[in-house]
Amino acid sequence: MSNLPFGFGPADRDPDDKGDEERGDSGAPQGPFGFGLPGGVGGVGGFPGGAGGFDMSQLGQMLTQLGQMLSQSKPGSGPVNYDLAAQLARQQLAATTSSLTGSQRAAVVDAVKLAELWLDEATEFPAGATTAQGWSASEWVDASMPTWKRLCDPVAQRMAGAWVEALPEEVKAAAGPMVAMLGQMGGLAFGSQLGQGLAKLAAEVLTSTDIGFPVGQGRVAALLPENIERFTKDLDRPASEVLIFLAAREAAHHRLFAHVPWLSERLVGAVEEYARGIKVDTARFEELARGIDPSNPAAIEEAMQGGLFEPQTTPEQKAALARLETLLALIEGWVDTVVAAAVGGRLPGAEALRETLRRRRATGGPAEQTFATVVGLELRPRKLRAAAELWRLLGEQRGIHGREALWAHPDLIPTADDLDDPAAFVARSDAADPIAELEKLAGEPAPQDPEDPENKNS
Repeated sequence: MSNLPFGFGPADRDPDDKGDEERGDSGAPQGPFGFGLPGGVGGVGGFPGGAGGFDMSQLGQMLTQLGQMLSQSKPGSGPVNYDLAAQLARQQLAATTSSLTGSQRAAVVDAVKLAELWLDEATEFPAGATTAQGWSASEWVDASMPTWKRLCDPVAQRMAGAWVEALPEEVKAAAGPMVAMLGQMGGLAFGSQLGQGLAKLAAEVLTSTDIGFPVGQGRVAALLPENIERFTKDLDRPASEVLIFLAAREAAHHRLFAHVPWLSERLVGAVEEYARGIKVDTARFEELARGIDPSNPAAIEEAMQGGLFEPQTTPEQKAALARLETLLALIEGWVDTVVAAAVGGRLPGAEALRETLRRRRATGGPAEQTFATVVGLELRPRKLRAAAELWRLLGEQRGIHGREALWAHPDLIPTADDLDDPAAFVARSDAADPIAELEKLAGEPAPQDPEDPENKNS
């Protein structure tokens, strides 16, 4: 996990970082949820255990600040303040985005209609989107918030819980009612960081499926014309050609997700599984806490900025992340293959655009990096090319019907090992008829326990 989500400080933070100029904060040391610690520069001399105990004036200032923040938070609203996130994202985007024109929105609708006609020849899955829309960056933020809630809640909830669990008992006792306020504090801090991340992401994404799956609600194929125009400036292709190519990718994603009902839940489930494995090294926490001189603000600031709250990556998380990356690679590989078949003979620059999008998606562009900060995961299809080759070979050997049949059940799709040798997977005799194999598995009796007396007598 290269980027830690929601205010957990990385161990390699630049000591020369200018907080007030680049982050808009005061440069004071930050607590685990991104809030400044009380007490001026170091702000921590008044913490319990310090030479002078609590400094009541500093405590009063801190409580006033917290009261103002918490008054904006809705009790029981969950681990992230999504209203705050959306508000901050829209505010940051207001200076750089504008309302779309009627011609921009009409161009998106026309491009999607044409792409759908071409895709009909390349896949058995019928059109998945019922509406085509052009979105501004702010409209993307509003439309995607329900999806971010599903993705962020598991990670944020576990992060907040892990931090509280890791607090030494004496700190919990000294903090008293303050511990109960951590949930709301965390919700505000998480919402603030999410808003900043989504503003950056909204300025980069080209379609509603640009991170690998639809982030909008309903079957809406959406493209962001302003972002696409900026993207096209770096390419030697006509703007209309780029728009149609991206419309084909968007429409192909929607076909897959609309007609493979288990796919969305499988992706979200992998994120939830990752979140369940989040742990904080309490032994390291306590060791560092014991070595801090409470009367030395610089020592506490160094600990806070030195990865004190950094979660540890567990084997369970690595396994969940590997499954997630494999599934994303299969999705992207299928879309890549189907779109190439649909537009390859119709758009002169299709192959060049295909390679550009492959690199952008596989190597992790700004959108992926921002998403890693927002959710704490790098949703990157690392084996995209292998997956595309696998789907191409399947189409050649078994036809479109045989290729699409593998999406009938999650147990039929290729694994990470299969992506290491696509040709071997395609050639396997036991995978020649996916539906028959699935029916065979469903009809097999459950394994019997040899120690069961009834089995011995049968």
